[in-house]
Amino acid sequence: MNQTVSDNIFVKSEGRPRVIVVGGGHAGAEAAHAAARLGADTMLITQDIEAICRMSCNPAMGGVAKGQIVREIDAIGGMSGRVTDLSTIQFRMLNRSKGPAMWSPRAQCDKAVFTVEWRRVLENTPNLRLWQDEVTGIEVEEGVVKGVVTRMGLRISADAVVLTNGTFLAGRIFIGEMSMEGGRIGERAAVGLSDCLRNIGFEVERLKTGTPMRIDGRTIDFAQLEVQEGDDDPQGFSFTRDFSYPLAKRCCYMAYTNSRTHEILATGFDRSPMFSGLIHGRGPRYCPSIEDKIVRFAGKERHQLFVEPEGLATNSYYLNGFSSSLPLEVQVEALRSMKGFEHAEIFKPGYAIEYDYFPPTQLRYTLETNRVENLYFAGQINGTTGYEEAACQGLMAGINAVLKLKGEAPFVLSRTQAYIGVLIDDLVTKGVDEPYRMFTSRAEYRILLRQDNADERLTPLSYEKLHLATEGQMKRVEQKRKGMEEIKKCVGEQSVTPTMVNGMLEEKGSSLLQQRVKLENLIARPELTMEDVADMSQELREVIESQPEDMRREIVEGAEIALKYQRYIEKESDVADRLVKFENIELPEGIDYFSIQALSYESREKLSKMKPKTLGQASRISGVSPADVSVLMIVCEKKNG
Repeated sequence: MNQTVSDNIFVKSEGRPRVIVVGGGHAGAEAAHAAARLGADTMLITQDIEAICRMSCNPAMGGVAKGQIVREIDAIGGMSGRVTDLSTIQFRMLNRSKGPAMWSPRAQCDKAVFTVEWRRVLENTPNLRLWQDEVTGIEVEEGVVKGVVTRMGLRISADAVVLTNGTFLAGRIFIGEMSMEGGRIGERAAVGLSDCLRNIGFEVERLKTGTPMRIDGRTIDFAQLEVQEGDDDPQGFSFTRDFSYPLAKRCCYMAYTNSRTHEILATGFDRSPMFSGLIHGRGPRYCPSIEDKIVRFAGKERHQLFVEPEGLATNSYYLNGFSSSLPLEVQVEALRSMKGFEHAEIFKPGYAIEYDYFPPTQLRYTLETNRVENLYFAGQINGTTGYEEAACQGLMAGINAVLKLKGEAPFVLSRTQAYIGVLIDDLVTKGVDEPYRMFTSRAEYRILLRQDNADERLTPLSYEKLHLATEGQMKRVEQKRKGMEEIKKCVGEQSVTPTMVNGMLEEKGSSLLQQRVKLENLIARPELTMEDVADMSQELREVIESQPEDMRREIVEGAEIALKYQRYIEKESDVADRLVKFENIELPEGIDYFSIQALSYESREKLSKMKPKTLGQASRISGVSPADVSVLMIVCEKKNG
């Protein structure tokens, strides 16, 4: 087809930037939605419109650290949290027994409804068009991306392109000794785009991931499994709280491997592509295959597995923790050796997939590539794993593509502002040597970056700079802050006597009072909750009851966290403030690192390649030691006179 026909497919509006997003997964959906919402004419090109945001691995969103990311996406104005709430069949707040920095929301989803809801969102987003095709190359002129080339022969022009190809780039599936091309089982791999980018000069490497078998629930004996129920009062992900558990609840279950299971699995090692060398890409260390687990933890007699429903209209169950690329017959025999699965039948086998990715050290903090202007990478193409990690990258890439085309300042989050900032900073400064997964341990300021305060941290930023977060979202944040201040003011003013509360304190196992104290002193006690203290004070109870009913729980919880952990929050804030000053010390433009002999040779190589803009960025590059940072500090001081 000629250029005219191609442009008729994606008609450019006068005065609007034009953005093409390639790939219909979680990164692509968020990127396309954000770009269109910010006023760009946007086209999402995907191989299969019916598979938009397909949950190709486990049918769940959130989890430890991942749940914080989904809350942050929602606070900025993304859609992953809302779509999750509309498709949830079980919700759990994980780590409630730990401090609030570790609390992480997780939702089991109806995967079919999840896909339908995301498609509904995209089809009803103004300025956004969907096109089913495969992008096989990009067009670049004088270092600037100009559009894409598709398998249909179309040449579609664009001012910016966001690539979110997931595991489809030269994807290859492995089941035992059998291998075939594919991005997911039964779906064609994306061929040609990797070669195009390699020819432009991008570094391309391989990674590996895997997924477990899907089991027919009618053949599972659930009576032999441990039931894992969800929360009775689900909080959901979206701060808008415009959901009420629309779908029926479903239980998850826990199961266990045994020594016999391990013996059976070991019989297939000689035909395992992971052990035979057929797979060269490195897999996720923190989410290993079942065969990898029994090798690495040889002394462990059993491994815990989670049996997760894939939806309400299907009998399919996902066996979380049993990812495998072993021969089919070995997988099935091992499955049937476990309690509750003696007669299990499967819908499809587990498999491994190896795919191309582009080391993210080739990116700027906006996720724009260093080599080609207005070309952005987001999701697994950057070496990450997980729906949540992909979605937040897509959101940030879509936002920054439009901002740049409009000539506006980029939207970049720091490590002190968001888990999203931690993730992108890690990718750009450290790169990856295995699929990157977010953990709370990666964030230095966990007590500041909680799931409950993502709206307070990010909604004002998004509303003021982008207007991606709506006026309604901003009003909720203001109402939440107002309510929390009213509660904190009340507990700071009201006091109680020993006679008034010692009986209740004794019941709670809390030390008795010897004199009158303020309510805020009682809330600081770990064994007491805000509800307990409200039972001691009519004034506090009235303040709590005056809060909007649909926000009361989060207001009370936010105030309680702020009061209980005030000392820790203030301490971490002080540290963050001090490090921000260090973070923002700019390095000299065009610095010749090889001329600085006091730097280690590895440091000179890494700094020359990465070209960090600030001292903080330089300090996080792998291979740059504290001594090297001290040298750079002296260089900065000399520059500033």
